[in-house]
Amino acid sequence: MALPTGYSKHRNLTHVFPSLAASLGADFKNILQLPSSRSAILLLVDGLGLEQLEQFAAHAPFLRGKLKQQTRAQSEMSSVYPSTTAAGLSSLGTGLGPGEHGLIGYDVYDPQRQVVVNQLGGWDERTDPVAWQPNPTIFETLNAQRQAGDHAIEPITVSLSAFEESALTRAALRGPRFVGQNDLAKRFNQAAHEAQHPGALIYLYVNELDKAGHASGPGSAHWLEVLEELDFNMRRLSRKLAPDTLAAVTGDHGMIEVKPEDRIDFSAHGELIEHIAHTAGEPRMVQLHFDSDASTEQRAVTKNAWHQYFGDRAWIATREEAITAGWFGNVADHVRPRIGNLIVTGYESIALYDARHAAPHSFAMVGHHGAPTTAEVRVPWVVFKTP
Repeated sequence: MALPTGYSKHRNLTHVFPSLAASLGADFKNILQLPSSRSAILLLVDGLGLEQLEQFAAHAPFLRGKLKQQTRAQSEMSSVYPSTTAAGLSSLGTGLGPGEHGLIGYDVYDPQRQVVVNQLGGWDERTDPVAWQPNPTIFETLNAQRQAGDHAIEPITVSLSAFEESALTRAALRGPRFVGQNDLAKRFNQAAHEAQHPGALIYLYVNELDKAGHASGPGSAHWLEVLEELDFNMRRLSRKLAPDTLAAVTGDHGMIEVKPEDRIDFSAHGELIEHIAHTAGEPRMVQLHFDSDASTEQRAVTKNAWHQYFGDRAWIATREEAITAGWFGNVADHVRPRIGNLIVTGYESIALYDARHAAPHSFAMVGHHGAPTTAEVRVPWVVFKTP
């Protein structure tokens, strides 16, 4: 199967905060054409894909009603490749594609230290988040503009307390005033409170749906209960907001279910890991880094082995092929060697693990994401409160 082209350049996560900032009067491009507002809230629901929302819309009547008020084109947003949290949230926070901000997966190879760094919870002391991702965030730019007297916009994050000083926050979401709230309803209430202040740009993050999807699968009873709770809180939030407030919801990726027999340990097949020094990425988009002394012929043999095992279930591309296809957007020189020499990403519902490094409980995970399928890449864009 031909390689998919890259994520949408017309409406994707990189456009969200610039457009919201523009709606508040900042000098940013308003690509999403949002109306002027006094304060604005972005609700980021981790793991909320458009296809899953449409399939189970009966469990989200408030969102379903708002979707009906928008055109199909207005309701669709694209995540990035890989369709995973570290890449998606970093593109959201910086306004850059993964090839520019460099958080190109769940696990990412550091070519300088020749180690693999987990981009969510596995950063070590030797990896400085600001050095790893040195580009200014949208929030930092807004703060600098406010200090220069260009506007009075204050970026505010309302999220779980554990994420205030997380490495991912420091790398790609740094800059806002952070308000920690671990209870879901209290997070929504806090966002409503912050929105009372003119110029507030609020990033409201919830991860409960993603956790339910990983544990039980999208569409499971657990997942649907969380979706219903989120829909209720969105309705209540909308009623609390002043008329001149704007509020919108999107996701960082969708999710698919992978059956137990399709969660595969590829390291059990020696041909697939021959000449491979490091495995990175995630089970839905594996990034393989060859030994530095592996010859062209040896690399070709390993690639052919992957085609023999998974060529009818996954896209298999070299780094150059993936970059040419636009998978990572524009790629900075320092990011290029972080990308795998060989990338394997399923178009069927498979999850590929290296059991030498993956935790045993990983194979129990039901919901997966990371690949460039529409179910994983397409996310909703719903403006549920307009001035």
